[in-house]
Amino acid sequence: MLTDVDLPAPGLLWTRWATLSATHAAIGRNESWTIDRFGAEFAQGERNWARFALLDGRRAVLYGHHEHSGTLQADPPLDLLTGAPDWLPWDTLSPLAERDRLGFVIWHENGRWSRVRYQGRVADGMTDMLAPLLTAENTLATLGRLGARADAEALLAAAVRAEVTAGHITALIDDPEVDAAAAVTIATRAGLVPGSAAPRIEPGRRPPMRRVRRLSQGEHDRLVWAAMQDSAELNRPAPPTTEEFGTLVSWLQDRAPHGDGRCTLLAYADATSFSSQPGGFPPADRPGEERYSAFRRLTELVRALRHAESDPRYGRWLFLRVETSATGVQVERRYDSWPQWWHDDGVSGPWRTNLQEEMVSRGPAWRPAWVTLLDPEIAYRPTS
Repeated sequence: MLTDVDLPAPGLLWTRWATLSATHAAIGRNESWTIDRFGAEFAQGERNWARFALLDGRRAVLYGHHEHSGTLQADPPLDLLTGAPDWLPWDTLSPLAERDRLGFVIWHENGRWSRVRYQGRVADGMTDMLAPLLTAENTLATLGRLGARADAEALLAAAVRAEVTAGHITALIDDPEVDAAAAVTIATRAGLVPGSAAPRIEPGRRPPMRRVRRLSQGEHDRLVWAAMQDSAELNRPAPPTTEEFGTLVSWLQDRAPHGDGRCTLLAYADATSFSSQPGGFPPADRPGEERYSAFRRLTELVRALRHAESDPRYGRWLFLRVETSATGVQVERRYDSWPQWWHDDGVSGPWRTNLQEEMVSRGPAWRPAWVTLLDPEIAYRPTS
């Protein structure tokens, strides 16, 4: 289902974008607002970007990605190209969507801007990035940071009439180092000077088949976690006795919350992440101790034990439960399954990429059946 979007007409949006691009070229800041032979681009770091392209007098497309695009985290997943017209640049959009690099797609046709309707209060990040373009006042305020308001108004009015000159640039930016020639080059490329024309792209063609996400990131995670919880442990030999285990046990006994040696450790670890949950007798902090000092030490001890007990064939455990008393210890290791004593809140758990790394490092015979669910292709389905 589609919905209308309140945006300036393509011609106005293009003029404002191109004007900001020209002034940024004049001050040597070509990395944010730019114009090339395929259209206009905005870039802010590696994860925030937008592109805008004109096709003809009535069609245009605006698409991009914001690091906080809620559309990428939608649960169930959101296909931004459902119901999109055939003339969009599908060769560009489809690969971006498959790689979760597309946060919004908005197209203009028949006098209206349209996009896929989002469920709930989902923000795609477009208005955050492109706020300087959404009203004339916003554009003038952005230009006004470079010079007088009257000169900003004169430049924008000249851009609308396609009559921009170097004089408009130097009038706004009173700086001996201003690069008016660079600004005019961009303005010419954008069709803002007499005799020039804005670049246009050719209509695209909808692919006969494309990959569409059928599972959101969260749904894919929960699929793997549920399979881990249903999995049984493979019958592997017990790990060797190590000094690292004794060191961890002694530390836990020393941190017993009631001073009687009773202490409980519930931990998860892989090659790059570590987390713990409170058991019946969690390790106690000490008065005056630096904050997180005990957690950092616990992380070091668990990682050292995991490394010492690793085996190139059997792999390394993922979950660890240790219960100490003044005179003894009980330990449980889980290599292949999610234990009942590890709380599942439905949103946080082992990262699939980390699990994949762990499984690849094991011999094939020691990989649980749920390993196949780690394949990214599980989350996609082909559609025509």
